[in-house]
Amino acid sequence: MTAREIRIFGDPVLKTVSDEIGVIDDRVRALVDDLLDSVRLPGRAGVAASQIGVNLRAFSYNVDGELGYLLNPRLVEVSGEPVLMDEGCLSVPNLWFKTLRYPFARAVGLNLDGEEVEVSGTGVMAQALQHETDHLDGMLYLDRLEKETRRQAMREVRESDWF
Repeated sequence: MTAREIRIFGDPVLKTVSDEIGVIDDRVRALVDDLLDSVRLPGRAGVAASQIGVNLRAFSYNVDGELGYLLNPRLVEVSGEPVLMDEGCLSVPNLWFKTLRYPFARAVGLNLDGEEVEVSGTGVMAQALQHETDHLDGMLYLDRLEKETRRQAMREVRESDWF
């Protein structure tokens, strides 16, 4: 398949709650191939289906050499004291802001065989699982920012050359 173009802030698909995947068919297999190709590019920890314009609950991840995907993912556990972490997003290019995230996360979803799989981790993996699940719920990391930080972020978005 191919790496797909990333949708940018302002595209309505990024604010839409993604639909559950009902049947794992050739269309879903092609989506997973595209998600994996899209996340393999340098500097990418995760890509949600909505970021490539597909309104289905799926994302790929590429963290510390671990490459994979989840279909119909659910964040089933977060733990530890939330900490402010530098966070960016492919859909909000070149802007990084401190975002409150849990240091551990565990997600459960399906693989292409319809089997339940689990992905968990700390650090960047925990952050990626929370970030990508947010995308599938129509939420950007900008929505999680504290009020003053969000105000600054929106100012920088408006002033960016891509907006």
